[in-house]
Amino acid sequence: MAVTPIILIPARLASTRLPGKPLADICGLPMIVHVLNRARESALGPVVVACAEPEIAEAVTTAGGTAILTDPALPSGSDRIFAALQSFDAAGAYDVIINLQGDLPSIPPEYLAAVLAPLAEQKYDIATLVAPITTAEEAAAPSVVKCACAFPAGARIAPALYFSRKIIPSGDGPLWHHIGIYAYRRAALETFVGLPESPLESREKLEQLRALEAGMRIGAARVAEAPFGVDTPSDLDHARKILGQNL
Repeated sequence: MAVTPIILIPARLASTRLPGKPLADICGLPMIVHVLNRARESALGPVVVACAEPEIAEAVTTAGGTAILTDPALPSGSDRIFAALQSFDAAGAYDVIINLQGDLPSIPPEYLAAVLAPLAEQKYDIATLVAPITTAEEAAAPSVVKCACAFPAGARIAPALYFSRKIIPSGDGPLWHHIGIYAYRRAALETFVGLPESPLESREKLEQLRALEAGMRIGAARVAEAPFGVDTPSDLDHARKILGQNL
């Protein structure tokens, strides 16, 4: 089934561990512009940055991108991209929304195409990505969200049954690192942002559990490795080294 995607990137300055994160300089460009460029390179559809502050919008438009200012009080990135979608595409021309986090400046553009794959199956409302966990340290880190899913031999897509900061599932077998990129059917995004915070979402501090608790189905596509995300000053230093090597 052909889809018409749009890529939306939520961005706000209020980060507890790295204030001003979207505007952090990486090799001469704000981080949000690096993410914008990776999204453009995917060539999947229009790219819009859903901003909470005018400073981010200015950085995006200076780089030739499209920015939409949204209410800074919106509680989540999902609410922010939905608000921007309603402004940018009130007529509903785009039927799939890719939610790309603004702290993934080195994400391979092909991952944005990969996240669309589960939506070829009508049973999935939302799609996301996972990658193999390769070390005990990665498995144990609460910052690494684990996805309970199982891929039959040769399969690239599997149902995402649960997400946790703890190691799941138990027993022998691969563990999967959840990558926080989502593709929503348009109706699914509208349903999702209209739902109240759910009990397991509140307990685990993982927004995607709201969808599962409401009976929505999430399909996970597997990719080779998790992209590097920026959440702390040391992450920012590492991102500068990675992207500096590619210049």
